[in-house]
Amino acid sequence: MECREAARSRATSQHSDASRHPVLGPGSPSTAFQAFRNGRSRDPKRPSRSASRETPVAHHVLDMPANEAEIRALRIGDTVTLRRWLFGIRDATLIHMFDRDRRTRLDLAGHAVIHTAPNVHRVAPSPEAPVGYAPFCIGTTTSMRMERFTEALMEREGVRLIVGKGGMGPATLKAFAERGGAYLAIVGGAAALETTWIERIEDVDMDDLHPESLWRFAIRDFGPLLVGMDSHGGSLFAEVQRDVAARRDAVMASLEDAR
Repeated sequence: MECREAARSRATSQHSDASRHPVLGPGSPSTAFQAFRNGRSRDPKRPSRSASRETPVAHHVLDMPANEAEIRALRIGDTVTLRRWLFGIRDATLIHMFDRDRRTRLDLAGHAVIHTAPNVHRVAPSPEAPVGYAPFCIGTTTSMRMERFTEALMEREGVRLIVGKGGMGPATLKAFAERGGAYLAIVGGAAALETTWIERIEDVDMDDLHPESLWRFAIRDFGPLLVGMDSHGGSLFAEVQRDVAARRDAVMASLEDAR
């Protein structure tokens, strides 16, 4: 239980302080996101990214499932804590669901999915492990590989939120705008802390794909997570890419001038 227990004592004190831990713990490498949340630009000559927001940065607590209005209230830079239920999904799950038209008996409408293939232990079924699995280490994988499935996941299954690492692209942003969705970001290396927020594995489907099964987790205050993409066309990931491209162009121009 190393992954599950190692962070439990420190997670207890960290967990309640959303302002100190906006993206799963202090000292996050996501400096661009931190700068956005704190209302400042990394470059003092540039205006704050949050200056264009019509509403201040907010923290939201969502008892899942959520409705469209609750999701459309989220804006990039906000933070979110999820309660009750979270579904684990990954590449193989999505390929079987949409490329091979497999249907799940689990109801995903209004819910959040997290991109994961969890490490679990086989145990005797009990109230703490209804389907005979206990969470051991539940981390997050890079989301961009699953970009092509977002529209179908929202249209057919009714998913509202995607929790993942590294962000997603324009097809996902378009689906969020049309159907009311958002992306909640997790930084790499946070699996130990995430696992403490999973109370039990409540159900599992497509377990022939194990560990890329479709998991239903009972969760305890999963977050705070950072809203990295929203239903209003906002994407912190796209902003970072534009910022990096502009800085690259400026460096290349300065090198040309120096010749």
